[in-house]
Amino acid sequence: MFKRTALIALMAAPMVQAEGLEITVAGASNGTITIDLFEDIAPLHAAQVSTLAADGAYDGVVFHRVIEGFMAQTGDVQFGDSADAAFDMRRAGTGGSDLSDIVLEATTDKSFTRGMVGMARSQNPDSANSQFFIMFEDGAFLDGQYTIIGEVTAGMDVVDAIKRGDGPNGSVIGEADRMVSVSVTE
Repeated sequence: MFKRTALIALMAAPMVQAEGLEITVAGASNGTITIDLFEDIAPLHAAQVSTLAADGAYDGVVFHRVIEGFMAQTGDVQFGDSADAAFDMRRAGTGGSDLSDIVLEATTDKSFTRGMVGMARSQNPDSANSQFFIMFEDGAFLDGQYTIIGEVTAGMDVVDAIKRGDGPNGSVIGEADRMVSVSVTE
């Protein structure tokens, strides 16, 4: 029942369709990351991320969890906005967005390899919302467990330079790199 309700709510919301994202990063890493979205294999996730980007929700959001040899995670629009007066790095990564969670859109057509972009979620496979991660290295153990939404097509050097986490589970301590702006590309 949850999957059907979530699907109906997502379909009722005004969604933006885009072919990709362009992310400007600042901090220890500076530059632009270009991502091709996989609307064909993850249409609900691609639409949600595109909608949040078009609304400016990702602008200023930090990379809160970055694990060497694994991935860099960002996208907490609720608690991760570094420009928000109430921003607290300790809360970054614990929130989502006002949009509904999305059901898992697993695929066997793609694998989590270097540069792939996946949706973060809780232990519930149908809980992805706004957070996403970019793979530093291959991670086929994630296949079928997380939704692959896209792939970095330019700017992997920018991804590689993102400040690594020192804390538990890769939590970034102190000043984190951030997405200055995230725009949709057609």
